[in-house]
Amino acid sequence: MFLSKIIGRRETTARFLRLQMKRLPGTYSIVFRCRSKATAQVGCWGRLHLAPGYDIYVGSAFGPGGVQARVSRHCRKTKAKHWHIDYLRAFLHPTGAWYGYETARLEHRWAGVFAGIAGMTSIHGFGCSDCKRASHLFRTPAAPAFALFPKRAGGAIETWLYPSADGTSTATKRLKLS
Repeated sequence: MFLSKIIGRRETTARFLRLQMKRLPGTYSIVFRCRSKATAQVGCWGRLHLAPGYDIYVGSAFGPGGVQARVSRHCRKTKAKHWHIDYLRAFLHPTGAWYGYETARLEHRWAGVFAGIAGMTSIHGFGCSDCKRASHLFRTPAAPAFALFPKRAGGAIETWLYPSADGTSTATKRLKLS
């Protein structure tokens, strides 16, 4: 029997995160897939029109539980809505994440890297009300292929793949994370 059927999808995700990510502070970017058109009301920020493709959200996790807790939270569908990305989770499906445990806050540098990648569109003002960066949410119509992302972003960056329905990791070929 598949692991996700035994313990449920949420617990499967939490176990995968505990096995791979540490409860340390750091920076992360989560790759979400949007499968159909939708419109989301994002708190008082406004409406966001979603389209099929991939959305990448960049953030930092310097509170309790660090990167593991924050990525786990953003991957859950049911939760209190606190951050802009929380309003989109009902329409987006996580496929993976990049993360690092640098003690410096690198989310602005990472957002700058994504903004400079050809084919990326930034969603102005999304997820960055606490900084001067234009956006912390980026879109691309095709599965991201960021071979140079770790070099451009700097530091030691690791990759996590969201578990599929059968309890195994999402296929690397779908994300092209190399």
